[in-house]
Amino acid sequence: MSQILIEANSLSHSFDYPLYSDISLSLDEGQSIAIVGRSGSGKSTLLHTLATFLEPDSGTVKLFGRDIYSLEIDEIELLRRHEIGIIFQTHYLFKGMTGRENINIASLLADEPLDSNLLKQLEIEDVIDQKIGDLSGGQQQRVSIARVLNKQPKIIFADEPTGNLDSETATLVMDVLLDYIEKNTAVLFLVTHDDVIARRCDFHYRLEDQSLIKIK
Repeated sequence: MSQILIEANSLSHSFDYPLYSDISLSLDEGQSIAIVGRSGSGKSTLLHTLATFLEPDSGTVKLFGRDIYSLEIDEIELLRRHEIGIIFQTHYLFKGMTGRENINIASLLADEPLDSNLLKQLEIEDVIDQKIGDLSGGQQQRVSIARVLNKQPKIIFADEPTGNLDSETATLVMDVLLDYIEKNTAVLFLVTHDDVIARRCDFHYRLEDQSLIKIK
């Protein structure tokens, strides 16, 4: 029997204006979901809420069956270190280090060895020992994705992971992400502007007028 890894109930949040209201969703092991919507609609805010970084105004978020906003900060840190992987729009890589060194820092914290096959899948094995500052934007993005996947999280939150990539590289990245969740019975929560990318996920929603509208 599959396990529910993400469960959100009646989430609402606002800043100067309401972003979303009464949103509920759940993801079982091996499933993927994509949320699309215009800029400012609240997609990234919803991701940050699910990913332990932003407590909602109302509603609950459970990861692995645990109400995350009732946990102590050290318990949340352990989840982020070992069980949750977050791919941000910004790479957050150490420019003075090589790609390998950037991946190794995160992997050491999670106590995972470097997976050379993952580097091949992302087509960065030939540049992995170059300094981050010498890599193209697309190569840096793939290093940041390798850094996340190498620690073998069970939940992946991806905020526009293909937003700055050409279509061929974007397809490659999605191939790797979907292959990963299938092999590791993980889940993928993806925020994107790209409907082509979104349609590859099991579930496809649009965040509009404070609500999730199901497309697929």
